[in-house]
Amino acid sequence: MTFQGSAAALSHTGKVRSNNQDSGYAGSNLFVVADGMGGHAGGDVASSLAIAELQPLDRTYENTADAERTLRGAVSDAAESLIDTVHLRPELAGMGTTVSAIIMVDDYAVIAHIGDSRIYLFRDDALTQITTDHTFVQRLVDSGRITPEEARYHPRRSVLMRVLGDMDPNPELDTFIMPTQPGDRWLLCSDGLSGVVDDPHTAKAMAAGLAPGRTADVLLKQALDAGAPDNVTIVIVDVGGQHPLQSGTPTIVGAASTPKGIEVPAARPGRTSWLHPARQAANEPSHFEPAAEFLEELIEEDRRRARRRRIGWFIGLVLVLGLIAAGLFGAYKWTQTRYFVGADGATVAIFQGIPPSLGSIALSQVYEDTGVRLDSLSEFDRQTVEGTIPADSLAQAQEIVARLNDRDGHTPSPSPSGSPSPTSTTAGGHG
Repeated sequence: MTFQGSAAALSHTGKVRSNNQDSGYAGSNLFVVADGMGGHAGGDVASSLAIAELQPLDRTYENTADAERTLRGAVSDAAESLIDTVHLRPELAGMGTTVSAIIMVDDYAVIAHIGDSRIYLFRDDALTQITTDHTFVQRLVDSGRITPEEARYHPRRSVLMRVLGDMDPNPELDTFIMPTQPGDRWLLCSDGLSGVVDDPHTAKAMAAGLAPGRTADVLLKQALDAGAPDNVTIVIVDVGGQHPLQSGTPTIVGAASTPKGIEVPAARPGRTSWLHPARQAANEPSHFEPAAEFLEELIEEDRRRARRRRIGWFIGLVLVLGLIAAGLFGAYKWTQTRYFVGADGATVAIFQGIPPSLGSIALSQVYEDTGVRLDSLSEFDRQTVEGTIPADSLAQAQEIVARLNDRDGHTPSPSPSGSPSPTSTTAGGHG
């Protein structure tokens, strides 16, 4: 049965690269994204050849097993096509491409995947990544050595562990079958989108209810606003839904959309010198496969990175703890410049520090026991002492004790400024 729904595909060079090495396909039953690798020329050719081999699969199938078997065979044929092309054109050696494809068969999606392009399913307002990246950093994530967020910015995030290339006629392809239902939205994309637009923003665009073409436009704009350092290719497939299938004519985008996609562009002299670093970077491959010995080197490099990260965290922790300790010590030293008068058992004492405590840690201690008994004081003075009387200095604390002692002996005490006490009278009346 022909797929019932709607789809759209678009591809953009991005803001840094000088050519588009991606290819995309949206047909009646077949949907594909291929992200080429191999530099200025090879990536174009590899992704275009992959689309050319897969395009005849855009038809109906009796069952999912038939579709899966045919899909596997077509990807193997694409690998052989890449190998044959390199034999004829050695200048393309090292080229390859990712492939993420869906064939819709009745109520099922038959999926094939190799590389780091991705397939997502948006269902019930939740976005789920269906495919697993065949990358070096994904292995690190799977082993728990780095987090998914760290993987987004890892310097080796472009190292592919599996790819459709010109060396292996039997690529290790992931294939599986998933049930699908009306209302599902499938997103196939190159890492030019998934590498710069995070899942929450992608989910928001998918949830807006726009037609597939408009949704792809929104996602592309987000990638461009984020800098789009790589080619961006997006294929969106709606199962059923309110947007009907517009035509049976397939949409081919990117390198595969033009016959030049399988031609080697002429080199442009003067474009790769140090005077033009941006243009040089634009022609460098976005992905590459490591040789076995280089993979070991990458693993050792990651171990060194992990050690440096742990050492950095330890030094940072020591510095933070040191600053906290220094702050606490400074605060304690300040408390020891303060004094107050209070009760120590049955007598009045001068304390050094401040009255509050931190749990079981006292911030004061008796500096001097004055010998003045609490029961010799008036009721008001005794309550005041028991509530503590703060002093700015030791001399002021001693002066407070002297006044208390004077009042205990019923002798008026002069105020700190030497003026008469409030209880004294001035000779001569009002004059």
